[in-house]
Amino acid sequence: MAPTTKSKSTTKMAGTESETNKTVHSPLLTYFSMISLLSLCPPFVILLWYTMVHADGSVIETWNYLRQHGLQGFMNIWPRPTVVAWKIIACYAAFEAALQLLLPGKRVEGPISPAGNRPVYKANGVAAYAVTIITYLGLWWFGIFNPTVVYDHLGEIYSALIFGSFIFCIFLYIKGHLAPSSTDSGSCGNLIIDFYWVKDLGMELYPRIGKNFDIKVFTNCRFGMMSWAVLALTYCIKQYEANGRVSDSMLVNTILMLVYVSKFFWWEDGYWNTMDIAHDRAGFYICWGCLVWVPSIYTSPGMYLVNHPVHLGTQLALYILVAGILCIYINYDCDRQRQEFRRTNGKCLVWGKAPSKIVASYTTSSGETKTSLLLTSGWWGLSRHFHYVPEILSAFFWTVPALFNHFLPYFYVLFLTILLLDRAKRDDDRCRSKTKHRNKLEVREILEIILREGSIQGHSWNLLRHDESLTVKHQTLSLAYLKPYG
Repeated sequence: MAPTTKSKSTTKMAGTESETNKTVHSPLLTYFSMISLLSLCPPFVILLWYTMVHADGSVIETWNYLRQHGLQGFMNIWPRPTVVAWKIIACYAAFEAALQLLLPGKRVEGPISPAGNRPVYKANGVAAYAVTIITYLGLWWFGIFNPTVVYDHLGEIYSALIFGSFIFCIFLYIKGHLAPSSTDSGSCGNLIIDFYWVKDLGMELYPRIGKNFDIKVFTNCRFGMMSWAVLALTYCIKQYEANGRVSDSMLVNTILMLVYVSKFFWWEDGYWNTMDIAHDRAGFYICWGCLVWVPSIYTSPGMYLVNHPVHLGTQLALYILVAGILCIYINYDCDRQRQEFRRTNGKCLVWGKAPSKIVASYTTSSGETKTSLLLTSGWWGLSRHFHYVPEILSAFFWTVPALFNHFLPYFYVLFLTILLLDRAKRDDDRCRSKTKHRNKLEVREILEIILREGSIQGHSWNLLRHDESLTVKHQTLSLAYLKPYG
């Protein structure tokens, strides 16, 4: 059960930032993962597009083709970047960059970095999102630009993005060496890790061009997430122009995706406090992923539905739509609770009651002691990473209109589940590395807080120290429960 009263206890988090600069997994697994993703992700994007568009969504059909024709067959299905593709990408990127720079927005400060820097952003994501959607639909409505052109050249666009984004990541690597934007930068001495990024290792945390153009905000939010909404509309329009109508399955898919992306931009300044921005260095993992993986993999259920319309019926379509919107709302409310808790320094109501909290201090790499408030009530009192549950369910509900004739539309759901489990582990390991010097008295104090506030109501407990974990009556409570950044 969730704690319901305030806690004024303070817990010391020892350790320095340098202690967290280790790979999450074993070095062998880390290198294997990096090299695999660097080499396998680009061809997978093309294979997914080909299977969705040209192989009826059937993995078996694509596999039989490749088995028959071999490497040459794969080279034949890989589209070459065309002038049209480059023009579409350039116009879209320039438009979004201009909106990011020119649209007004309130000043928002990000969290203090390990090197003591506090990034400043202009929160104009909602305005950029509205202008983008209205402009895109307006160009179609008035016959200036037909979005079906994007779909018809989708393979060429993905191919251009694969190569162009790879070059962009090389630029980030060189920039990080020669002209870093802040002191939150530096090489770990390993070219592959610097280029790819592993945990807190890599090049720049907050790369910028000039003073105001934040590269990660552009790649993650204005290019990647915005393309999600643009492509969702593109698939819907393509189906309409091909069939003269839009199926209810496509409508449910499109609406849920647009609601999710709308939620993202409404909460964009909260996103700037998350692991993606505040901890992940700019490299192949985050930047190439947002420039290529998001437009291709995240939008793939809609890509499948273009040529595979499903009639759900009004009742089933409404059930799926309502369930999906509810999950998106819960996911939003989880983040809203944490953001409001931080904004008010814990002086707010969570589910109508004063929030339970832990006041935690930790030491940065510069030796400075900082304090964070940890929310342990509301959604955050149900489980450590509860907000990931509705996020995964949201993805399922905008995919399930495709029904179950083929597995591939559900690849994003599977990928998201693996991604969030890995993120939860990295999140917990980061905290565990900062708390590994905690003594038993401090741990006992934490458990007393949790027991008193009702997180483990009615349970007796014994304190056992083993690999930074605590066993509480046949349950294991990780010290990462006390994540210093909430």
